Amino acid sequence: MSDSSQKRAVKNYRDRLTARGMIRFEVLGLGADRDLIRALAKLLAVDGPEAAQFRATVSQTITGEPPRKGGILAALRQSPLVGADLAPDRPHETGRTVDL
Repeated sequence: MSDSSQKRAVKNYRDRLTARGMIRFEVLGLGADRDLIRALAKLLAVDGPEAAQFRATVSQTITGEPPRKGGILAALRQSPLVGADLAPDRPHETGRTVDL
């Protein structure tokens, strides 16, 4: 006997999630925290700069350790200005005369 259409649909959906690098897992928590945990999971699933910052903040809060070195560099590399080939022009001034 073959799988029901509902089981195939669930399998196909989970296969698509796996192809995107997502996995399913179960967590235990209070019923009052259900919406919070789901919102956190959605935020982390996007995997953008906000998720990276949030991940670092939560990890630091839980472990109590300071952030790893290179955090500023990673943030600068994710800037929308990366590759914009900006050449800021700064006027050269000789300075002021000082009477000593």
